[in-house]
Amino acid sequence: MSDDTIRLVTIGRVFRRRWRLLTVLALVGALAGYGASLLFPPRYTASASVLLPGQWEERELLTQVDIATSSTVVDRAAASLGWPGVSGTELRDQVAAKAADGNIIKISGTAGTPERAQRLADQVADQFVKFAARIAGGGTDAKAATGPGALRKKVEETNRRISELAAAADPGQTVESVQARTELEKLRTSLEEAMTKLEQADPANTVAGMVVMGPAARPTGEAPPTRVQLVVAGALLFFLLAVVGHLVAARANRRLRTEPEIAAALGSALLGTVDVPAERRGGHRPEDRGPRAGIRRLLGIDTRWDLPAPQASGDEAGRRIRYRRVCARLRTRLPSPRRLLAVVPDGDEIGRRAAEQLAAEAKSDPQLRVVPVSVDRPVVPDRDTESGALVVLSAGNWTAEELAGIAEACADGGHEVVGVVVAGLVRTRPTRTAARPADESTLALAVPGHATGGPA
Repeated sequence: MSDDTIRLVTIGRVFRRRWRLLTVLALVGALAGYGASLLFPPRYTASASVLLPGQWEERELLTQVDIATSSTVVDRAAASLGWPGVSGTELRDQVAAKAADGNIIKISGTAGTPERAQRLADQVADQFVKFAARIAGGGTDAKAATGPGALRKKVEETNRRISELAAAADPGQTVESVQARTELEKLRTSLEEAMTKLEQADPANTVAGMVVMGPAARPTGEAPPTRVQLVVAGALLFFLLAVVGHLVAARANRRLRTEPEIAAALGSALLGTVDVPAERRGGHRPEDRGPRAGIRRLLGIDTRWDLPAPQASGDEAGRRIRYRRVCARLRTRLPSPRRLLAVVPDGDEIGRRAAEQLAAEAKSDPQLRVVPVSVDRPVVPDRDTESGALVVLSAGNWTAEELAGIAEACADGGHEVVGVVVAGLVRTRPTRTAARPADESTLALAVPGHATGGPA
């Protein structure tokens, strides 16, 4: 799996074989999200809109947004609200503003109740309009007196002077008098146009026209993240982490899965593959019982999820043929008397069952003694009457380092690894007859006949 691309079929296999564990983890994530919602009280957000008449550039709107959330506006709103224990500094984190389409600034206020959120948004919008009008030129200092108001007075005086000059001009129809009156009228028109443009461009007029577009609507739902959102987010987060964890673990898995890789790691030849029927769910070994084993079975983690599904097997006679062929290959590779150690990695239940079945099929030719060997500290009995070791194991459970350790343990005990047998789990078909004891007796009677007739 470490060198394979993670495909959708792999993710589907995780869902199919670990759906109980994923469901439990999703429930745990939902409980974690619910616990997080208890730590954060519900919040409500209300929004008030302020209309800015006239033509505004984008940078000017951004300036007004900054003014709406400035400390001066928020402090004035806090003073007007008069909430005990709530200052402008605390309200600053609960107020937000943004520029919308149509020269509209939306001011939002967030509070613990819908009523307080509504009052906060309305008060900030009102204080913003007042403060913006004040800073736009509504003062009465000397500088303001010489501003647009004084200019208007000068224009009015100039218009009166132009009228006096026009009246004092020669009332005749001479060329000079007509030209003088024409020039005076042009001057009057130019002054009026310039004054009109000045009034249109006066920011004080524009800001003074700011309008709060009604009171903020009282919120009917909580502001995100709500309790439901936290619960759903927690469940989804734990679910995705569980799936990603399975995929990462499978990606980092270095267990050997193919027969050539296993044989190469043990430094021996592959003698064949045998089938082991899958046990029914109801039957468990004594060491698989207990609270922890029950929880593992309940969550569905008592079996590997990344192994391929067991293939459908033929009848029992077909499975026995595979075992007989392995025995026949052993007879051709070993001189008489043929005594071997059937080395099985400790914890490999499929390999143990395959070794026992192989010993039962072989009887005394060759004679097999099943020996479980720990993969952590492998120790193989010293050589006595055996002429070698036969390693029987299942695929996808052991790394190359672990198998190399077993091969070294066999060499330390004086045993040559004469071959490797790989066992695979298969699904058995329903038997046509319910007389299982009769089948076992038939198997016992059939083994000697094939064993004695094998070499011939």
